[in-house]
Amino acid sequence: MRCSKKDLLLYAVTDRRWLHGKRLCEQVEEALKGGATFIQLREKNLEEAAFLKEAETIKELCSQYKVPFVINDNVEIAKAVDADGVHVGQSDMEALHAREILGEDKIIGVSAQTVEQAVKAEKNGADYLGVGAVFATGSKADAKEVDHETLKEICAAVNIPVIAIGGIGEANVMRLKGSGICGIAVISAVFAQSDIQNAAKRLRDLTKEMIGER
Repeated sequence: MRCSKKDLLLYAVTDRRWLHGKRLCEQVEEALKGGATFIQLREKNLEEAAFLKEAETIKELCSQYKVPFVINDNVEIAKAVDADGVHVGQSDMEALHAREILGEDKIIGVSAQTVEQAVKAEKNGADYLGVGAVFATGSKADAKEVDHETLKEICAAVNIPVIAIGGIGEANVMRLKGSGICGIAVISAVFAQSDIQNAAKRLRDLTKEMIGER
């Protein structure tokens, strides 16, 4: 098994908009100290050489904390740094193609908004699904909202783990109770906070409660 449900409890997605003078790797380490169980490096505007260097640094950090590390969208960078895997969207490279490039031992995550997309992703070899946006979000301008019923239907339709993403924070995480997800993916709820470590810890505790773990 390339990734387990417990790995996906608190899935933190990076965003350099809130660095406030810190380095991204410092913020990632704070999130890891707070209990982030999975890290995705998401870079939309970084030039290749800088992206590669950042990926190498964060991969090393995640190895120290024994937490899976994947790259958003960029399969070439994931392969170059030997990341644990990649996360692709519906408009990016399909799971099947990503698997061909990265090999059988790597984690492939896929974004899905419908049952049809979810079933196809599983068939094509996805290891987990990121479903959303479950709430309104400012992190992705074109994000369509996925209602609670659709989220439940997706969880019921596939055998791979499902995490919810999009606008999730301490105030609304409990509203996802009973959906069938095994964890949440967050950006601003961790990285935009003044105390990243504590924000991660609180969210991890709340998510455990939401999915019925203590």
